[in-house]
This record gives sequence, structure tokens and C-alpha cells, in this order.
Amino acid sequence: MDLDSFFPYRLAIAAEGFSRNISSVYGQTYGLSREEWRLLYLLAEAGKLDSQELSRRTTLDKVQVSRASQRLEDKKLITRAISKKDRRLRDFRITKAGAALFDEVKPKIDRQAEKILAAMAEEDRAALSQGIEGLIRAIKTLDESTE
Repeated sequence: MDLDSFFPYRLAIAAEGFSRNISSVYGQTYGLSREEWRLLYLLAEAGKLDSQELSRRTTLDKVQVSRASQRLEDKKLITRAISKKDRRLRDFRITKAGAALFDEVKPKIDRQAEKILAAMAEEDRAALSQGIEGLIRAIKTLDESTE
């Protein structure tokens, strides 16, 4: 078997390489881990989410969410509180400092992502976008048919 032609492997390598390149912006300069950035990004968008929703939307497991959120809380970028709806869950909110940091970092990440994508031929970039959308739809369809 040729690993370099195995689609799941190739997709994982591409995603990891892209993510690693982007993480140099928030990691080296701002000291955030990939998991911390994902949580901060979602909370900047939503304002408030519970631990179950964060796990679902980030593809991180409960332990990863717990550890990353603890570090973000220690940095005073988010707050965590026991959910009033379900005491097993935590409610997370972005702080003013977290929102300010996000607003500072996000444009730099966007520029880095654009730099990577700009290195691709325009038709390859369009095909990639279309392919990713198609893959997401196919997975969603399969997930719905197995429920």
C-alpha cells in the first residue's frame, strides 16, 4: 500500500501542515496552543458556549476542552462557571481581554492563511474550496443516514 496515495493520510498531512503554519502566528507570538486558539475563536464568535457545545464545535474531546479552558482562564481570556441548566456542564465566556487579543491576532492569522493559499494556482484554490464543501456535504449526508 502506498501511503502517499491514501486519501485520509494525504488530507491529514495537508490539514496538519496548514494548521502548523497558522499556529506559528498565535503560538510563537502570543503563547496560545492550537486548542486554546480554537476555543478563543469560537467564544469570540458566540460570546458564550457550554462545555458540551465547545467539544462538539471544536472536534476536541472533553479533556482537551477542560485543559485549554483552564489555561485560557488562567490567562484571564475567558471565564468558566458551572452551568445553571446542567451542573455537569461549564459555561464559558470570552472576557474583554480575550476579545481584544482575538481582535489583534485574527487579522494576522487571516494574512498568514491568505499567504499560503495565494501560493496555489487560482484554479487549484477554487477546486480545493469546492472539494472541501463537497466532502463536508458527503460526510453530513452519511452521518444523517446512520442516525
